[in-house]
Amino acid sequence: MRRLLVLAVLLFTLLFTLLLSSCASDKRNMALTNTLNAYAGVVRWGDFGNALQFVDPKVRAEHPPSPLQMSRYEQFRVTGYDDGNGPSPGAENEVRQVVAISMVNNNTQAERTVIDRQTWHYDPATNHWWLMSGLPDITAAQ
Repeated sequence: MRRLLVLAVLLFTLLFTLLLSSCASDKRNMALTNTLNAYAGVVRWGDFGNALQFVDPKVRAEHPPSPLQMSRYEQFRVTGYDDGNGPSPGAENEVRQVVAISMVNNNTQAERTVIDRQTWHYDPATNHWWLMSGLPDITAAQ
């Protein structure tokens, strides 16, 4: 009888631990989905000023975009944002995503596609995902 009670307690503890880890994982995944959708929406509207707020504050402080870099984003109208297969897991608390961003130059009406290789990192303390790779480089030859 005592063994049965000990086994029941161990089983209950295991199930409770699995349930808690599942809830944490669901919370993390929901935060990722919400963050990626919000970022995609901001970029689709060409609002790179607000897109900058998704970049990790430490990365922003170490590599702030110049006014010239930010003004270059205003020269383009975003016409497409294709995240392909969505994010794929990287290191612990990290996902990577490759996005094709189609843009039209407002001055020349020339269309181009920029490949943005995004790295997102999860901060478990704040339940927040941060973009570590910065804004897309629209000046790079693709």
